[in-house]
Amino acid sequence: NVESLKTQLSKIFQGKNFELVNNYDWFKDINYIDFLHKIGKHVSMTQMLDRDFVQQRIGEGGSGISYGEFSYSLIQGYDFLHLYRTKGATMQICGADQWGNSVTGVSLIRKLEGGEAHVFSTPLIINKQTGVKFGKSESGAIWVSPEKTSPYQFYQFWLNTDDESAKDLIKIYTLLDRNTIEEAIEQNNNNPGSRILQKLLAYEVTKLIHGEERAEAVKNASLLLFSKNNFELTDNVTNILANELPNISIGQSLVDSLVDSQIAKSKGEAKRLIANGSVSVNGVKVTEDITIDNISIIKKGKNSFALAK
Repeated sequence: NVESLKTQLSKIFQGKNFELVNNYDWFKDINYIDFLHKIGKHVSMTQMLDRDFVQQRIGEGGSGISYGEFSYSLIQGYDFLHLYRTKGATMQICGADQWGNSVTGVSLIRKLEGGEAHVFSTPLIINKQTGVKFGKSESGAIWVSPEKTSPYQFYQFWLNTDDESAKDLIKIYTLLDRNTIEEAIEQNNNNPGSRILQKLLAYEVTKLIHGEERAEAVKNASLLLFSKNNFELTDNVTNILANELPNISIGQSLVDSLVDSQIAKSKGEAKRLIANGSVSVNGVKVTEDITIDNISIIKKGKNSFALAK
């Protein structure tokens, strides 16, 4: 986890002046009794019990809370205190669900150092149409790690957001200026079917997480699969699609390719699909069997694809 986070954050903050630290480095030698004596005595039990998340868990109908979860506030609070002392950190940024843990640090800094520190919290992101929280615990969650969510799937997630969500998400997850965002929203409102807003959102977030070259490749891959007017099968696009589509070998007939890729269940079905004009190769509709002798995208209808290579 630590190495993965280092890789991801280093990519996001590339070119910026930043430092990554690991709280294990200052906690590994701390004695538990000493920690309670030096830190625990400065944290109010009353305030900890009054926190919303604690009340929700221990109140009527709550699921209860473990000592480990309850005491985590001291750990996160001490993190802030340590970084104030050693790095001069005076602001902690967190999600709204971490507010209580974060202000514990503010209190410790004030009591032990006489210093002033601040917390900047962001509200949880809720889909206005469904009421579902945007987070890793929800179904269909995406990850910044390419091992868990491929760059293509990552791009498609943002591309498929509804209009209202896209208006919020583009303000939260991109570094675009206000004028650019407002212009994109206006263009999208004037022509909702264009999905201008979603395309911009998908590209910018993918570029931020996976880099510009990969963002261009997945954008072009998406255009290639779903646009009638854009077909350029570059090496980068081929590499992206090789991880997303059924792969088959070149040098065989279109009929066999359809069956091998499981687009068609039988040769008879494959022949009917071709005869009906339901199959295209590299963006060109095919009405008779041919030999696939080059790297090609085979498509049936709107959403069934295979890559011959």
